[in-house]
Amino acid sequence: MSNSIRARVEQLGLSLPPLTSPAANYVSRVRTGNLLYLSGQIAQQQGEPAYIGKLGREFNVEQGQLAALSCGLSLIAHIIQATDDRLDQVRKVVRLGGFVNATPEFADHSQVVNGASDLMVSVFGDAGRHVRTSVGVGSLPVGVAVEVDAIIELA
Repeated sequence: MSNSIRARVEQLGLSLPPLTSPAANYVSRVRTGNLLYLSGQIAQQQGEPAYIGKLGREFNVEQGQLAALSCGLSLIAHIIQATDDRLDQVRKVVRLGGFVNATPEFADHSQVVNGASDLMVSVFGDAGRHVRTSVGVGSLPVGVAVEVDAIIELA
């Protein structure tokens, strides 16, 4: 089995997006000790924001899961850069924070964020199982439907 995170993603039939740059006065990732903190990543397609709108209005749960999957792929792209694409450097996906831009009536936030959670388990196996928060919000940057951040334990 390959020790490449990128190879694992490709085995799933998925492709990684280009690395994103911070949109304001912050950095995309910070390593302190063996913890890697990743700033929130928004859904994107071809390097541009995607899934613009709200869950419960423009998007249903399945579409929201695809948006969360896109966020997860962006997180993984940053993990790859921080670990030189070495799967053995990821000890644990500790936590995901999922933010869902939703109408007040929408109540399936946790189902939406499963798009990112399922990806982490598919790529990292048991090390991808994590704690998580899924919250509904009134808006997100550039109007995207989902944003996900992460804390990763590295070797």
